[in-house]
Amino acid sequence: MSAIHKTQTNTLGLIAGQGRLPFLVADGARAAGLQVVCAALKDQAEAALAQHVDSFHWVPLARPGRWIKKLRSQGATRTIMVGRVAKQRIYTPARILWYLPDRRAFRIWYGRLKSKDKRNDSLLTALADELAVGGIILEDSVQYCREHLARDGVMTKCQPSTAVQADIEFGWEIVKRMGDLDIGQAIAVKEREIIAVEAIEGTDEMIERVGHLCRSGGWTLIKAAKPHQDMRFDVPTIGPDTIENLKKNKAACVAVEAERTLILDLPETIKLADRYKIAVVGRKA
Repeated sequence: MSAIHKTQTNTLGLIAGQGRLPFLVADGARAAGLQVVCAALKDQAEAALAQHVDSFHWVPLARPGRWIKKLRSQGATRTIMVGRVAKQRIYTPARILWYLPDRRAFRIWYGRLKSKDKRNDSLLTALADELAVGGIILEDSVQYCREHLARDGVMTKCQPSTAVQADIEFGWEIVKRMGDLDIGQAIAVKEREIIAVEAIEGTDEMIERVGHLCRSGGWTLIKAAKPHQDMRFDVPTIGPDTIENLKKNKAACVAVEAERTLILDLPETIKLADRYKIAVVGRKA
């Protein structure tokens, strides 16, 4: 076995955006005996992530060619891409000046996506295909943090009321169908009425909107994977920050898809939800 092949076999690339998930993946991969090389997206990833990986490099968001170069130079080909990215900025008038995209970014946006829509599945699949051309193969993003996947059933001591259970039943097929259309991963329900639907703004901003629309509280957040969820990217995720936001905006429950939704820092999240009397429910597809 050549030295280069050995390095690639024992090295995992990590393309990191915002939030806690890149930390969990890095820690899990290193615990599994892998060397982790991180391409951290500027203005998105956290600098503290450098303490959790073996090699850390800042890379521009719209220059995937730089991601490929950094990862390959450190012997990484198999790679995980996790963490939030603020997609809203894509639609600013000065987006080209803001991001200064490279030729691979242009090829993704104006080539691979030229005749397609720009929803997450289309965009991320096009990105994965372009990375593969450069020798970077995206893998299942949860394989090194499976202990953080939601379990089936009520995970909190706090139990959902009969009315909340009825809202979950009502909303479940709706959120799954919405995912099938690749619109978003979450909805807010109260008394079998859809209060809000997640789109490009993301779950946290949708929760803030629900707080203004439903000041009486007692509503339920339902979040689920797409029916044909690609586990390489955009896996539904909640965590302590989600629970804090739900508390602030008077939610009664959050229902997520079991075994396909990540709960960041799971024990802490469940403990916090119990403190705020917010039920956390996992439901199998």
